Amino acid sequence: MSFHRNVAAMRGRVPLAVAAAVALMLVFLPGADGAPAHPPQAVQTVPKSVVRAADEALPTVTVVATGGTMAGLSDTPTSFQRYRAGTLLMEDMLAEVPNLDEVANVNSLQFGNKGSGGYTIAELYDLSLAVDNALKTSDGVVVTTGTDTMEEIGYFLDLTVQSPKPVVITGAMRPWTVIGSDAQANLFNAIVTAASGKTAWFGTVLMLNDEIHAVRDVTKTSSYRMDTFQTPELGILGYVDDLKVRIMRMPARALRVFETRGSVVTTANALRNWRTPFDLTTIDKAELPRVEIFYNAQEAGGEAIDAWAAAGVEGIVTAGTGAGGISGAASQARNRAVQAGVMFASTTRTGSGSVYGGSGAVFPADSLNAQHARLLLMMALAFNDGVEEVRADFIEWASLQADITSALPSLRTS
Repeated sequence: MSFHRNVAAMRGRVPLAVAAAVALMLVFLPGADGAPAHPPQAVQTVPKSVVRAADEALPTVTVVATGGTMAGLSDTPTSFQRYRAGTLLMEDMLAEVPNLDEVANVNSLQFGNKGSGGYTIAELYDLSLAVDNALKTSDGVVVTTGTDTMEEIGYFLDLTVQSPKPVVITGAMRPWTVIGSDAQANLFNAIVTAASGKTAWFGTVLMLNDEIHAVRDVTKTSSYRMDTFQTPELGILGYVDDLKVRIMRMPARALRVFETRGSVVTTANALRNWRTPFDLTTIDKAELPRVEIFYNAQEAGGEAIDAWAAAGVEGIVTAGTGAGGISGAASQARNRAVQAGVMFASTTRTGSGSVYGGSGAVFPADSLNAQHARLLLMMALAFNDGVEEVRADFIEWASLQADITSALPSLRTS
């Protein structure tokens, strides 16, 4: 009997944590070829309703599950770092979360079940389309992932999801089956956040450790601590206390909705200001180009840049010292690569602050970190032809800011 069938058979009779202890033995039993038996990386295309009576007065939230530590199965109830990520199914996990019927009508979509670092860009393309499709019938979506590349998966969604409805990405630093796990609380609070509707028009937000962050600005800062996600300089958007979602500031993405330029704030006008030009339904996933990251250091060589250019890489992000500086050898290699048609984004390795300047095929990434700038450069390259077109889209969304003074009452003395 498969691992998933064993867990399903136990559901409703014993808690998932107990079932997991039995299932653990099955997970590590050798398969027919002598290798460990792995659960299938399930791909479910239609959301499954959690077994609860629907309440028409409540919003509908779809949980799109991709695995990660949240779905991890630990060796023991106290093995915080020894576990198999992406093992438990979201349908079973949701059945263990109490009081969801007070918050929302919850559906689950098992998109995949593995660590976040195992997903390809082509799979993120499919994930984005799955989220947009779920938002056609749901009031909000929660995406669960591993935390290792959560900020990248979240920013990919932020750049490409076309619906302004709430999208909340979450995960856990401890697996589901250990004592003191943050997985259950994070899943519940992410659903609370999505159901509240308070992050509509915010783009994708990250909710972990009771805190809500703009995914464009957030980064993982610790390998193990539960407060690992931080937003340098700007801070959190808000937080979740019990069932209260407290929003303390709006990200620039939402403020763009109010850039009326004298026109009325209608849904159509708001969408024009809010939506990125990166609609994945207009391109094939094969059109997403390869973009790499060069990390600068004292007297760094330029051989990696030369090799990437020779391999056909279309874009390179430099994580430079200070305000984006790179070594002489790397700068020379960058010049050669530009002549070969490669385009560059310039970021800082410092962890915060902005990068300005640049000319031609070298674009400043403003306050984006290198991993976020890589995804934006990928989108700008995929949807544009020529340096000036790529530069225009990249700079607009890298320097994301909002001027809503035209929508506010004037205080000038006449």
